[in-house]
Amino acid sequence: TDAITSTARRVAPRRASCEPMSRPLRIGHQLSARIEGDPVAAAVRAEELGFDAVLAADHVGPGWAPMPMLATIAALTRRVRLGTLVLNNDMRNPVQLAWEASTIDRLSGGRFELGLGAGHTPSEYEATGLERSAPADRKRRLAESVEIVRALVDGEAVDHDGEHYRVDGARIDRALQERLPILVGGNGAGLLGHAGRHADIVGLQGLGRTREDGHSHEATWSTRHLDEQIAQVRAGAGARFDDVEFNALVQVVQITDERDAALARVVESVAGLTMDDAESTPYLLIGTADEIVGHMTACNDRWGISYFAVRDLDGFEPVIRAMR
Repeated sequence: TDAITSTARRVAPRRASCEPMSRPLRIGHQLSARIEGDPVAAAVRAEELGFDAVLAADHVGPGWAPMPMLATIAALTRRVRLGTLVLNNDMRNPVQLAWEASTIDRLSGGRFELGLGAGHTPSEYEATGLERSAPADRKRRLAESVEIVRALVDGEAVDHDGEHYRVDGARIDRALQERLPILVGGNGAGLLGHAGRHADIVGLQGLGRTREDGHSHEATWSTRHLDEQIAQVRAGAGARFDDVEFNALVQVVQITDERDAALARVVESVAGLTMDDAESTPYLLIGTADEIVGHMTACNDRWGISYFAVRDLDGFEPVIRAMR
C-alpha cells in the first residue's frame, strides 16, 4: 500500500552493499502469565491468529516455568514455532539444557528454538543461592554453554574442559531439526561477536544499563547504537553473516492513526531519545497496521531485522492480517 511504501522510504535510507540480507518477516508472541493468566491458552490463540512463534520468558519466581510449559504447548499446537526469549544460562547446566531442548524439539515435530542470555536479575540469584558474577564472567560462561549445547543437539559426543564447564563424554539424542536454531540475546562486543560466530539468531532488546530495581533497564534506541551492534555481530560472523537472523524484542506496540503524535509522546518520556531515532528504531511499533508493516520492512532492509517479538496478542492481529 501507499502507507507501507511511504513509511519505508521515510525510515530507511538506501541500502549499501554491505548491509544485512533481508529475510521474510516473522512475528513471535512473548508469553506472559502476568498479562494473560494462562500462557498455554494464549499460545493456542497465537497459532489461531497467525503468529509465527510463541516465546517463553524466564524469570524464577511466580509464573510458569518455561520448558515444561513449552512441552505442553507442543502437544496442543501443530504449526506455531516454540522458543525461549531468553533462558538465563546461569540457572542451567548445558548438558541438561541440551537434553531438554532436543526433547522438546522432537515432541514438537521440529519446531523448537532455544534462546539463551547471560542473566542479570539480582533477585533470581538471591532466590536460587547462585553467585551473580560480573557481567564479563557471565557472558564468557554463556559463550561456553552455547558451544556445548550446539554440539550436543547436533548429536555429537562432547568433551570439554573450559573456564566454567567440564564435560566428559556427554551425549544425547540429537534434535529432530537438521540444525536446531540457537538464539543468543544480549549486549556488548564480546557477546555479540561470539553470537555472530555460533548463533543462528541474535536477539536485540534496545536495553541498556540496569536500573536500581535490578530488573528494568534504560532504553538505548538510537540508530547509532544499533548500527554498532550489527557491526559487532558482523565482525564475529565473517563469511557466515548472511546466515544470521536478527530478532528485536519490541518494547511498545500501539495501533493508531496518529503515528507522529504517539511517537512524540514516547520521545517525551524516554531520556535522550530523539524523534528521528523513535521513527527508525525497531523497538517501537506505532502507527496504523499498514504503517507498522512498512516500518518492520524498513528495519529489515536497513538492519536485517526480520523477526519481531511482541507482547501483544489479539491487539496485534490487525498487523498480522496486514502482513498476510
